[in-house]
Formats: sequence, C-alpha cells, structure tokens
Amino acid sequence: MSTRTVRNDVVRLRGLGYPVLATPGVAGGYRLGAGAALPPLLLDDDEAVAVAVGLRTAANGTVTGIEETSLRALAKLEQVLPSRLRRRVNAVQTSMVAIPGSGPTVDATVLAAIAAACRDHERLRFDYRDHDDTASVRAVEPHRLVCWMRRWYLVAWDTDRKGWRTFRVDRIQPRTPTGPRFAPRDPPGGDVEAYVSRGVGAAPWRYRARVTVHAPAEVIAERLPPAVVLEAVDEHTCVLDAGADSPQMLAVYLGMLDVDFEAREPPELIEQLRTLSDRLPARNAMTPADPNRSRTLSTAAQPPLSPRSGRAQMPRSNIISICWSVTCLRYSAWSCGLRSR
Repeated sequence: MSTRTVRNDVVRLRGLGYPVLATPGVAGGYRLGAGAALPPLLLDDDEAVAVAVGLRTAANGTVTGIEETSLRALAKLEQVLPSRLRRRVNAVQTSMVAIPGSGPTVDATVLAAIAAACRDHERLRFDYRDHDDTASVRAVEPHRLVCWMRRWYLVAWDTDRKGWRTFRVDRIQPRTPTGPRFAPRDPPGGDVEAYVSRGVGAAPWRYRARVTVHAPAEVIAERLPPAVVLEAVDEHTCVLDAGADSPQMLAVYLGMLDVDFEAREPPELIEQLRTLSDRLPARNAMTPADPNRSRTLSTAAQPPLSPRSGRAQMPRSNIISICWSVTCLRYSAWSCGLRSR
C-alpha cells in the first residue's frame, strides 16, 4: 500500500464524516478521533438485524421519552439497509406483537442522569417517594442500575443510613448538580443481581415464614427462585425464608418442595397447616384430566400437630396429598369462573 493510497483513504473517510487526526513528522501518522457528529456505522448482517429489533423493542419498553426517537432511528436504518436485510427486518417487525405493560415507566433523562453518576462515581441527591407516598431527600453513592421484572432499580449506598439500599427509579427525582466523587465500594453480597432479586422479590409478601426443611440446602436451592433466602444448617437440614400473599398459598408452596419440613411461624401458617391436615385427607379431589375419576387421599398417616407446641411438622406423604388437593380445588374454581385469592 502506497502513501498516496493512504491519503486517498483518509480523504474518503473524512468525506463520510469520520474525524481523522493527522500528526506530522517522522513519528507521525493518522488516527480516528471522536467527532461532534456520529459518522456512518459499519454493521454486518446480524448486527443490523439486532439493532433494528432493539429499536423496535425500545419503542414499546418501560423508558418514556425514547419511543419517537427509536422509531426515527429505525426508519433511518431501514433506508440504508440492503434489500436482503430489509426483508429480514420487515419479517421480524410484522411477526412481532408487543403487549404494553401496566407497570410504571421511567423518564429517559432521569435514567441517563443516574447512569452518568454511577459511571463517574459521583454522589447523588434526589427526592424520593416511598411505597406509602412518603417524601424524603436521599444522599447516596450510586452503584448500579438494574432492570428486573419491567422495573428499574438503583442499588446505592445510603450515606445517611450507612447501608445498601434499593430505590425504584420511577420514584426518583434527581437534584443537580451532583455531589463529590467517591471511592467505589464492593457490591452487596458480591452479586448485585442476586441482591436486588432477593430484596425486591421478598418485599411485597404479606406473610413470611422461617421453615426448617429436612433436606440438603443444595437440593432445595434447585427448586427455589432467587428471592427465597436459604440457609444451610448441616448436611441434611436447611432453613428457608419464604413468603406469600396468603397463608393458604404459603402452605402450598412449602408442600411443593416435596420434602419433610417444620414450620414455627407465623401462627396463620401453622393454623392453615392444621386445617389442611384435618380437612383434605378425608376428602376426594377430582383430577383436572378426568372429571369422572376421583383421587382418595390417605388418612393413615396424620401429621403430629400439637396446639401446645406452636409448630407444625408435615410428613412427606401428607404434603403431597395436600398440594394435590389444593391444586385440584384451585383448578375447579378457575373452571367455574372464580379466582382464588
């Protein structure tokens, strides 16, 4: 390649909008620079399709203020796509059906301001509304933004409360300017994703229970979502912290573990386990697959439920029977147009 060829290529790149910086002298040369305008992008086939799909999805996402911008960018991209790629992109668009979510949305400028504070390690002050609509002013060291279940969360170190906190971004109104820089801290628990999923997943439950499970922790962990906290006691026992909207559903979830367990709290759960133990083994439950077939639940093994002990011990045989019966009863209610709560 001759010097003339290099100069011609530089002229061509500058004509396309790429800023090319030149350094004279023996050790000089050319290099690409950052310009004020975005030059044309060179994308392969898969990258072009991925960008088009991403722009289409962003137009129906949870971030407000970028819907029209995403569609404008998508229209510009389609104009310069080759015919073969335009057909692929159009096929994806005509086949996609986006169902808008009913959850809260986040303003794009707020999201960008928080992201910049996370990147630059600058303290952030903002007005915040709690779940009960209580207003407060927070000062934090922002760490990461997390998108989970169509909602955006900010994981940050609260300088006033001296601890890690998770904030809903749709409830944040940043104050400007940002504060001084700070030294980044290690993420909570070493895993931001697990921290948010545990905290956010456990927050809405009305009833919570600490249950001793007679099975190895690694076996039970495979059957649980990340929001459930599991603590190993020994090789054959573990303790889990679970929750649900009602004691009835909490009893069903525990029974679906398919192992023996011992519940000590809350009282509503213990009473529900007693009720199920007395009621369901004596009944027949209709299976959803065959309405003419009944399933008789064994009453031979009754669980040792003592009103004085304040706890409920459920053998595996009764757990399976209770879960099966409750599932069938819920199925029957849905078939009749009812919704169990």
